[in-house]
Amino acid sequence: MNRKFEFKETAISGLIEVTPFNAEDVRGCFTKDYSKEVFEANGIRHDLAEVFYTTSHKGVIRALHFQRVRQQPKLVRCIWGHVWDVVVDLRKDSGTFKKWLAFDLIGETHNEILVPAGCAHGYLVLEDSIVSYKCGEKFYGEYDDGILWDDPDIGVAWPLELIGGRENVILAEKDKTLQSFQAFIETYGGF
Repeated sequence: MNRKFEFKETAISGLIEVTPFNAEDVRGCFTKDYSKEVFEANGIRHDLAEVFYTTSHKGVIRALHFQRVRQQPKLVRCIWGHVWDVVVDLRKDSGTFKKWLAFDLIGETHNEILVPAGCAHGYLVLEDSIVSYKCGEKFYGEYDDGILWDDPDIGVAWPLELIGGRENVILAEKDKTLQSFQAFIETYGGF
């Protein structure tokens, strides 16, 4: 089975669902998940500054992250496993400010999302997974920031029942101490 690139707009401006090129045969498959030429032919500018991967166990939540300065647009794909991916619009002049959308990113389906600058990003790992980030800006540790994954003002409806409940959530120490949405607004007012 062969599939061509497809791009689907979402309710959040600049957040695009991407179906990459994929060709399957008796050997397995060949996937091309980024092509500058194809993206630009479809009106999408996404220049790569760096690429990195995360490996995570079932139950991990990595969220809700952003860079305060030099924000990172990113093309995100689960290349192995399954994650429930969340994007929150933090752009104060956006018509969807504070809105969140979720996507099932599944290694076997090769689907991905293009997250625009000015949005927070995170995910819940539903199966042990490897996630690829193709970033349009470098990572700067000094600007690394985020909002608590379970902030009630944003109200992400994490499907915790798929990992056996809240008691099975695995968080990094840094994610346990992220700011509230209210503190983000008081400090930055949005992006």
